[in-house]
Amino acid sequence: MIALATASSSVAASLLPGGRTAHSRFKLPINLDGIRTCNVSKQSMLAKLLLKTHLVIWDEAPMSNKQHIEALDSMLRDVTDKDIPFGGKVIVFCGDFRQVLPVVPKGNRQDVMKSTLTTSYIWPLLEKIKLVENMRARLDPKFSKFILRVGNGTEDELPGNMISIPSNITLPYVDEQNSLEKLITAVYPNLNKYTAEIDAMSSRAILTTKNEFVDEVNSLLIQRFPGEVVRYYNFDEILNENTSLVNLEFLNSLSLSGFPPHDLMLKKDCPVILLRNINPSEGLCNGTRLICRRFEKNIIDAEIATGHYKGKRVFLPRIPFIPNEEDKMPFKFKRRQFPIRLCFAMTINKAQGQTLNCC
Repeated sequence: MIALATASSSVAASLLPGGRTAHSRFKLPINLDGIRTCNVSKQSMLAKLLLKTHLVIWDEAPMSNKQHIEALDSMLRDVTDKDIPFGGKVIVFCGDFRQVLPVVPKGNRQDVMKSTLTTSYIWPLLEKIKLVENMRARLDPKFSKFILRVGNGTEDELPGNMISIPSNITLPYVDEQNSLEKLITAVYPNLNKYTAEIDAMSSRAILTTKNEFVDEVNSLLIQRFPGEVVRYYNFDEILNENTSLVNLEFLNSLSLSGFPPHDLMLKKDCPVILLRNINPSEGLCNGTRLICRRFEKNIIDAEIATGHYKGKRVFLPRIPFIPNEEDKMPFKFKRRQFPIRLCFAMTINKAQGQTLNCC
């Protein structure tokens, strides 16, 4: 029997045996404007694989826009020539709507709700099965119940639509700088120790809400991490435009979601996260966490830190990055850089799907 493991979150996908992001596996459209199906032809190898597939697992499904799931339904009906939901294939959607919902650029709360699977024509067709025990927090039932109350919106509120978080899972706030120092010390009490312990490094991360905060924390920690700094600068170029209209320094300053930085600062044994699908069949998926082991001019030797391929050594080349339509850039450009970022810190959305011992 053929079963395909996918996930909305790149990190969640990297933790599944043979896992791929749903976007990668089903060729889901990046731009949702007017496109309602996947880029899969009936004659393609992927279509032949899907015909033979008996089961599809889609983890962290609530994170996906309903249009992506509807696109899968449309594509499977077309590939199988069966006008029934998902072409008759068994699809298991996993996830919790109390966690991370779809990202709607510049959208409000109502826009986000409209984008969820629960508002799709598919929702009434699904059989709903509820899990009743929190396996990850079974040794701490008090915390498990607190999380459920927060998710259900039943936790007692304080003035200003706020709630009180238990003191045993918080650090006291002093001011912005000192509180950040306390957080870094709590999550990474001994940076020297983690250079040799891959499990200790990969089981912790500082989670935050925005990429700019992630960059700030990563910049602080790479400076404190032991070892000599290795810097890789990207190559930016304008595509199909008058290059004199755009300053190269301005290009280098751009920090787009999913793009590596212009100035990539690394050290031996530092943790990084992969930003593109390089070779999913060998564990190199968008979201794979790695440890840098050796640096060459055009190659980075790294070790996969999590998931089914943990411990495997891989070689990463520079690859081109081109903004998509959602970035809404006034011009087209290409950045050539190693497809990684530091991951001492990560966004909450990027980390969705994994278990951290310290965060």
